[in-house]
Amino acid sequence: MSQLLLFSASGYKDTGYLVHTREYIAEFLKENNLENEDILFIPFAGIRRTNDEYEQKVQEALNKTNVKSIHRFENMKEAVRSAKVILVGGGNSFALLNSLYKHDLLKEIYDRVNSNEAVYIGWSAGSNLAGNTIMTTNDMPIVEPESFKALGLFPYQINPHFISGKIPGHNGESREERLQEYLIVNQEDKVYCIPEGSAIKYVNGKVKIIGHNDAFILTYPMQQQILELNKEY
Repeated sequence: MSQLLLFSASGYKDTGYLVHTREYIAEFLKENNLENEDILFIPFAGIRRTNDEYEQKVQEALNKTNVKSIHRFENMKEAVRSAKVILVGGGNSFALLNSLYKHDLLKEIYDRVNSNEAVYIGWSAGSNLAGNTIMTTNDMPIVEPESFKALGLFPYQINPHFISGKIPGHNGESREERLQEYLIVNQEDKVYCIPEGSAIKYVNGKVKIIGHNDAFILTYPMQQQILELNKEY
């Protein structure tokens, strides 16, 4: 069974980049006896920085020199096949998925994690990628992937950066209204909404919310189930 750690974002309030994730990542790796293993980083969502810059930023943030970006490998498929920790960064979900289709890596990542030969850690776009599709991302479709179908390691939809209600003066749809549109069209699905500062820990088919805030499941017709912190579902 897959073992996933899916953060809403790379930051929380005024904490620095990935600071709020360090404790949970360290604990997750330790639980799987992987604390000394190399980490394969997938940077393709990071449109506003180069792959080299993204790799360095994550290395510094996590204080880990054993984070190596997949773009440095001549054979990316072999890199995935030998990885024990796969780390997928945030940015634009469409760009991320498009690159993985381009390099034919989706099945490789799925097989590696689903067989429990590797664990998966992601934030933002990296969390979206773990779900069935990226159709509940908050991102703009700046490129057109081959499909919206994502990894499907987490068997439902994910909406990171979840903020309830409307910003004063904003006359567009709220996050709930956008997700309601999705559920009207996809009535059998569930959307797991992760607020900032929190993460889904998915191990052996069980969900546990960790971090700072409760999470939510939205189902048709916009029924909401609260997922309380540190409880297993």
